[in-house]
This record gives sequence, C-alpha cells and structure tokens, in this order.
Amino acid sequence: MFTGIVETLGKIKSIETDKENLHFEVESNFNDAVTVDQSIAHDGVCLTVTEVLDTTYKVTAIKETLEKTGLKHWKPGSKVNLERCMVANGRFDGHVVQGHVDQTGKVQSITDLNGSWEIAIQYDAGLGNVTVEKGSITLNGISLTCFNSEENSFSVAIIPYTFEHTNVHAWNVGDVVNLEFDIIGKYVKRLMRL
Repeated sequence: MFTGIVETLGKIKSIETDKENLHFEVESNFNDAVTVDQSIAHDGVCLTVTEVLDTTYKVTAIKETLEKTGLKHWKPGSKVNLERCMVANGRFDGHVVQGHVDQTGKVQSITDLNGSWEIAIQYDAGLGNVTVEKGSITLNGISLTCFNSEENSFSVAIIPYTFEHTNVHAWNVGDVVNLEFDIIGKYVKRLMRL
C-alpha cells in the first residue's frame, strides 16, 4: 500500500522490449535501500523490482499494465515519481493508494496562479470512474484533492513544493497521466449497484 506522497524523482535510464513486456532501468537516490521483490510505485503504478544494479534497478511492465497506464510513453530520460510501500509504523500523510491505476487522463489546461498552479484533467467517464468535490485522487502517484468535479473532468491545485519535487513541472497540455480513483469511492459505487 502507498499513500501518494512522492519520495523522490527517478529517471528512466534504459528500456528493453521483451515480447509484449517492457523492462525499465530506473535511477533513484534511494537505490542503496532497494531490494529484489520490493514493490515501488512508479508514477502511481506498483511495479516489482527484478534486479538491483550499482546505481539503478530494473522493473517490468506487462501488456496489461502498458495498456492501462501511461508507461508506454516513457523514454530514456523521463522523470518518474517514486514511492516505496508504506511501512506499518509510518505516518499516513496522503490517502489509501493501491498502486493500481484505473485509467489514464489528459492534461486539459495548466493555469499559473502566481504561487500555485491549477491543472484540469479530462478522462473517459465511460469506464465508470467518478470523482467527488474535495475527494481524493492520485495523479502519477501524487495524492491530490479534486475540485471542479464534473462527469469527465476535474481540477487539482498544485503547491510549489509538489511542483518542484514531482514530475508535475514537466507536464504539458495534452500529456497523459495515470489516474487512480479513491478506493472508498469505488467501494461505495459498487455497493450502490447491489
């Protein structure tokens, strides 16, 4: 389980194609604490470490993951939000994040508010996911709060710290982002159908 509080920015060093899979070599500043079989959220996608090298580690994304996330758009040099799993005695600063991306969205607009940024995201509501005003959402692994919640779009506010310490600063209008909708909302929606 994750909380959506990004620990650090990693960098994609290399990408290897293996049948329908992609193997990513990731450079991070916590590489000395990474172990094989560890789960790490990469832009909100939980991936298992398969190999640890001197300054990098490797993870694999299978076809299912590549089809449902924006990982297929990564290139060598891409900046990636990284979060290791929450430890049992850790502080719960964000919200419950599983690392299971529900779908992707597109950056609709980025508005500089002279000290913060408002980012509007559009998504396919036909997949059944919903947001609520002041509810939680995970964008590329970042725990954020929704506002301007509509049927197929919402906005988030970004503070300077988040802008500088995550890959938000590299986003442009039209970019694809990974969305994980709030697990509580997903359970409530499911129960309403029973």
